[in-house]
Amino acid sequence: MNTAGLNTEAIWNFLSTQGADFALKILAALAVWIIGRWIIGLLVRLFAGALERGKKIDSTLSTYLRSILTVMLNIVLALAVLDVFGVKTTSFAALLAGAGLAIGTAWGGLLTHFAAGVFMQVLRPFKVGDFVQVGGVSGTVVEIGLFGTTLVTGDHVQTIIGNNKIFSDTIQNYSSLPVRRVDCQAKIANSVDPMDAIARLKAALAQIPNVASTPAPDVEILSFTPEGPLLCVRPYAHTDHYWQVYFDTHKAIVTTFGTAGYPVPETPVAPRNR
Repeated sequence: MNTAGLNTEAIWNFLSTQGADFALKILAALAVWIIGRWIIGLLVRLFAGALERGKKIDSTLSTYLRSILTVMLNIVLALAVLDVFGVKTTSFAALLAGAGLAIGTAWGGLLTHFAAGVFMQVLRPFKVGDFVQVGGVSGTVVEIGLFGTTLVTGDHVQTIIGNNKIFSDTIQNYSSLPVRRVDCQAKIANSVDPMDAIARLKAALAQIPNVASTPAPDVEILSFTPEGPLLCVRPYAHTDHYWQVYFDTHKAIVTTFGTAGYPVPETPVAPRNR
């Protein structure tokens, strides 16, 4: 039996009897998809514009609502494309139901992230633009999505964390309070008067841009070492200026100690027995 001949004949019969109809369905589906995507983009932009004009919903919740609307409209569009090919929504629902436990388990995982996202919108532990540490990752929040939250880390890497992982773990929001403490240290030699060093550093810290006056910077003796006292130098600043104040504080320590003529701390050398 010539299998190749039968296959060719079957293909030819399909093309001659249903080829034109199938091609029209493909063109119709493409048209529905292209037009549908354009309409979805238009509706989402109109919705976002309405939210922005209302000025009663902040950017975090606005982004979340836009995500929900986009997903819902894309689901409707996908069903419309399937309908063009004759796949009715009832058949599609039966197909999903028949997929069984695997789909149910995957969807259940997504639902936990979705539910966590809803709770985060209600409880508002952070918003877009905040610098946070969540799920073991530190970064600036750029989007709170349906199932995950997007951060940009300090080394400029986009990181997406599942909402359920965030909500079930510790959340640290460095932007919720007006200022945060900048922790630095400075060591002085044993021959230097600690009180003089503390007074000089407090005066220098007051001159650094973006250092908060309230609370006042802390400069105290943290511990004693063989080289000399170790000072904690702790100004306060808004999180947006944290690293600028951090680096400027170290520069101020070097400049202040150099101007005062303080010797470099050195480890005492014990005399050798002869």
